[in-house]
Amino acid sequence: MGAELSREVDEEPHNHQHQQLLRPQSQSQPQPQPQLSRTQSPQLRRPQSQLQPQPQPQPVANNEGATSKDGWLLPSKPSIKATNSSVENYSPTRVVKPNKGNNHHQLATTKSSKELMMNLPHRYEDILKGADSPVHTSSKEKLLDQLYSGVFLDHNTKKYWIEEKSNSNCFMLYARALSITWAENQHYWKWVTQKESSGTIIEVAELERVCWLEVHGKFDTRNLSPGTLYEVSFIVMLKDPAQGWEVPVNVRLVLPGGKKQQHKESLIEKLRMQWIEIPVGEFVASEKDGGEMEVSLYEYEGGMWKQGLVIKGVAIKPKELS
Repeated sequence: MGAELSREVDEEPHNHQHQQLLRPQSQSQPQPQPQLSRTQSPQLRRPQSQLQPQPQPQPVANNEGATSKDGWLLPSKPSIKATNSSVENYSPTRVVKPNKGNNHHQLATTKSSKELMMNLPHRYEDILKGADSPVHTSSKEKLLDQLYSGVFLDHNTKKYWIEEKSNSNCFMLYARALSITWAENQHYWKWVTQKESSGTIIEVAELERVCWLEVHGKFDTRNLSPGTLYEVSFIVMLKDPAQGWEVPVNVRLVLPGGKKQQHKESLIEKLRMQWIEIPVGEFVASEKDGGEMEVSLYEYEGGMWKQGLVIKGVAIKPKELS
């Protein structure tokens, strides 16, 4: 059909009837491509739909296009971004709920940080009155960053920090904040300095040799976050050798209302030369029923001389739920 119309137009250029039948070239049926010689410009190879002349294509690096040995433009390799919808639809701002075992740095999304800033920790102002170093109160963000890392209190005898996941208060009572029987007698105990990961120097109590083991600590539970399930643990280390631990030790927690939790803990098979936790008890913090609690570790009925125990302190932090 197209060939016949073209022939009629050539024979009768002034025939208006045939001019009305002739469609615009851009809407006509595709014409076969003329055979190009190698000397012709590759600009003639542009698609029919491109009305504007295109610049002469150059060889493209990085797999975006290539030319054959005859000088013809070869098709480009498909882009992963253009063909893989899962990559295109991925949003880096998507908030994923943390799984068990995630550390607090994995939870520090922009959204969660802003939400935490709206609710600063329970009684943090009263707690920070005993801070050993200046507290960054110029902005909530700086304050929270400092509290996530931890603030030492009362001449490095305590440490206060907040758990980012729950925004709950946590505390460490170091050995100097505890009452240890005969701790100042160098025949029975000696004090050893230790550098924490932050660079702060603390003191730990190392047992030389005693028969009467007795350690107590007290803490005001009103400084804990209400409604949070807390676990109280002794942080200790058994040196190698450590002797006299055939008799289990007693651990006890007395809550403000007088309720007691206690049990025996065998240390003879505990790992040596590393810090371990000895759980004492757990409870839900309540501002209404808050007050002073007491935590203890003791053994003086077995008659065994003991040595090789190092006491770092007592940890009070939210219980990790399985």
